[in-house]
Amino acid sequence: MANCIVNYGFSAFILFVWMAINIFLFVYFYFFYDLGPQFFYTRHLLGSALPWARAPAAVLNFNCMLILLPVCRNLLSLLRGSFVRCSRTMRKQLDKNLTFHKLVAYMIALMTAVHTIAHLFNLERYNNSRQGLDDELSTALSDLADTENTTYLNPVRITNLDPQQIPTYFAFTTIAGLTGVVITLALILIITSSMEVIRRSYFEVFWYTHHLFIIFFAGLVFHGAGRIVRSQQRTNPPHNTTFCKDHPDDWGQIPECPIPQFAGGFPQTWMYVIGPMVIYLCERLVRFIRYMQRVQYKKIVMRPSKVLELQLIKNGFKMEVGQYVFVNCPAISQLEWHPFTMTSAPEEDFFSVHIRSAGDWTDKLIEIMKKVPEGAEGPKLGVDGPFGTASEDVFDYEVSMLIGAGIGVTPFASILKSIWYKFKDSDPKLRTRKIYFYWLCRETHAFEWFADLLQVLEKEMEERGMGDFLTYKLYLTGWDQSHATHVMVHFDKDTDVVTGLKQKTHYGRPIWDKEFEQVRKENPTSIVGTFLCGPEALGKVLEKKCAKYSDVDPRKTRFYFNKENF
Repeated sequence: MANCIVNYGFSAFILFVWMAINIFLFVYFYFFYDLGPQFFYTRHLLGSALPWARAPAAVLNFNCMLILLPVCRNLLSLLRGSFVRCSRTMRKQLDKNLTFHKLVAYMIALMTAVHTIAHLFNLERYNNSRQGLDDELSTALSDLADTENTTYLNPVRITNLDPQQIPTYFAFTTIAGLTGVVITLALILIITSSMEVIRRSYFEVFWYTHHLFIIFFAGLVFHGAGRIVRSQQRTNPPHNTTFCKDHPDDWGQIPECPIPQFAGGFPQTWMYVIGPMVIYLCERLVRFIRYMQRVQYKKIVMRPSKVLELQLIKNGFKMEVGQYVFVNCPAISQLEWHPFTMTSAPEEDFFSVHIRSAGDWTDKLIEIMKKVPEGAEGPKLGVDGPFGTASEDVFDYEVSMLIGAGIGVTPFASILKSIWYKFKDSDPKLRTRKIYFYWLCRETHAFEWFADLLQVLEKEMEERGMGDFLTYKLYLTGWDQSHATHVMVHFDKDTDVVTGLKQKTHYGRPIWDKEFEQVRKENPTSIVGTFLCGPEALGKVLEKKCAKYSDVDPRKTRFYFNKENF
């Protein structure tokens, strides 16, 4: 439990505060509409469905205010820079922006379902009261109309249609009904296309349907303008509901029972979302300006395993290790932007990305680049960024564990290159004294483009007498019999048959308990930053290991888990 508090305490606190606000809003507005005297007659028509519709609406307003903020990448980068002098715990929360975005989306989906179902019951009861199928009081309330002396309570005003068709007519001819249908359909499409299987296999579907959020927010702003939930207004003399509810025939005839007056509540949703919408519009404006800036090619290289390396130059572009950019190729799609971690170091005069074949967009880009003559300019590219990630903090730790899976090694290429430059320039600000690097790959060809960098680092460390600074382990998780035979024949060689490095390639997957135990033993009083760029399943394993092997005593070894999120 103590280890969990060390690793997850602040995240749990933020989650608790968010959930507490949601619960407070739901409970407060539930009782506001369930007990408020101004809604006495409205409750008589609708029953308990009234508070069950309005309480989720309050929670929806709050969460719709939050949903856009975690995806404002430039805002997050600005905050990350502002927190540079704060604790790493504060900065780590910004790396969980997409997790929080998903949690808020789940809450919106849940509250939308409750809100919609409750209003379906409300519409049915409004219709029944309008047809005179309920008691005398309900009929009297539904017969009130907008005339010189009265205001209506029941928003179902039409009576010359088949009663079975009135709910459908109301849903598609009123502001509240039509916008409700539109935003619900938009939300269903957004959520279903965000499922992991669709996002991974059909990214374009996810990308385009996610932009239905524009329709969602437009409908949301106007949804409350229908004012279908109405409350009783003060009159002079006052309308005594306790007495008058039993004498609807006397309304307007005796002083104690003037005709009750009703009005819809002032729309509030726009007040919640206008701020985040302005921030997001500014975000998109910044992205557009960056898109218009020219990007030049320095080099186009096709690496093994269908990996494309692009070395690019852009005026005024400044990066830090482990950061990522969004890339757009108008020749493929004007609207699609895809994130790629930069593999270059800040000390270099260009920035580079390695792009693996992983879908329609990347396949088309690789095919286009293959056709570009050597030394010629490639197609126009738009680059948005750079944006900060967890890997930016790697040099804040004296000891770091870097774990990459497949193409997930890219942020660590940037880090290792930067370390090489810092050693070359004898940078006195370098705090890091030990790095453990792990790379897991399914096939041998994937190691080829990265092995050269490791060889240079290996040689540099030896020349400086710092052979212990970098401990790296490469794991091959897939091989065939011919490869196994080849390794057995050349087992006695000084260098590895796969990479040419002195450190031999391991076969299979790491035994993480053994690795963490070794790191803890070699660094008994250090804070160890554990960085992963890889699959979610591996992240869950490593997060548990960080908690398991962290010591509660702050003077002893503690592991802090950091994961790349796009």
